[in-house]
Amino acid sequence: MHGCGDRHGDVTVDLKMAIEIRNLDVAGVVGTLRFLYITLAIRGVLKHTLLASRALTGDPMPTSYVHGYDPRENLRLQDQASTLVDLLHSDTTYPPASTVLEAGCGVGAQTVPLASNSPGALITSIDISETSVAQATSAVRAAGLTNVTLRQADIFHLPFPPASFDHVFVCFVLEHVAHPVEALAALKRMLKPGGTITVIEGDHGSAFFHPDSEFARQAIRCQVQLQAKAGGNALIGRALYPLLCQAGFVDVRVSPRMVYVDSSKPGLVDGFTRKTFTAMIEGVRKSSLKSGLISERDFDKGIADLYRTAEADGVFCYTFFKARAVNAADAGQP
Repeated sequence: MHGCGDRHGDVTVDLKMAIEIRNLDVAGVVGTLRFLYITLAIRGVLKHTLLASRALTGDPMPTSYVHGYDPRENLRLQDQASTLVDLLHSDTTYPPASTVLEAGCGVGAQTVPLASNSPGALITSIDISETSVAQATSAVRAAGLTNVTLRQADIFHLPFPPASFDHVFVCFVLEHVAHPVEALAALKRMLKPGGTITVIEGDHGSAFFHPDSEFARQAIRCQVQLQAKAGGNALIGRALYPLLCQAGFVDVRVSPRMVYVDSSKPGLVDGFTRKTFTAMIEGVRKSSLKSGLISERDFDKGIADLYRTAEADGVFCYTFFKARAVNAADAGQP
């Protein structure tokens, strides 16, 4: 098996540049099943610390969520789910009868497409938030899925024996975790020898746009700084390979997934540039000003410039990173 660095050999990085999503009406792209999920299930928010709460060092659970809890944030999560589901999940499938642990399921934003893509797999989805688990349960029921078991659990105190699962799936969780290597190591213990882990994260440093704007970049940096202050890392996508290596995984493969948006893709202009990314940055306005990270004038100018990239001559790019790795504990790996 190939692993990490000189010790385990070379790692193949599959560069999938400029992946495009077309025809982004919710019913058309996501399909009827996912449409039910989006409209009925994503009414809560993704908790800031699905798992970040109790690192092995005993860190207390943070009580804040960088992006906020208001209804506008709920709408942003709906738009994000419908826009990204095919880009991020279309190539994730598991064999019938295989056991899968989804760590940090939140309100079920990834659970429904995950279970829909692998109807024969047995999926156990956990989250530290009881409220989120209840909402995810509603999402799964609304989608008519029968292959998902949901329960409240902490990633650092998992209620399963070691080597309980064939596969682990983690999406948009590590960015909120203060100790991601320890989190990955805890999940590795849940995997059978030869089992796989799939990890998906974004990276706000990958945002590029035209017209360029230093004010927009300053506004984005506010979100990055606030997340770091809360114990997370909004730039974690670029670090998935070394993090998985440090946790002892081998055969690491990282696949960048670029969202490229111009006016020839009106669905993406509205669904991603405006309602996903810019709405997310706009959502930290109050916290950014309160923390003294930026002036009100400069922040508002940055948001205006981000919306400017959604006009007819604008362009916006953002990259997600999807990693897959193997637990080689049977081969004497750490």
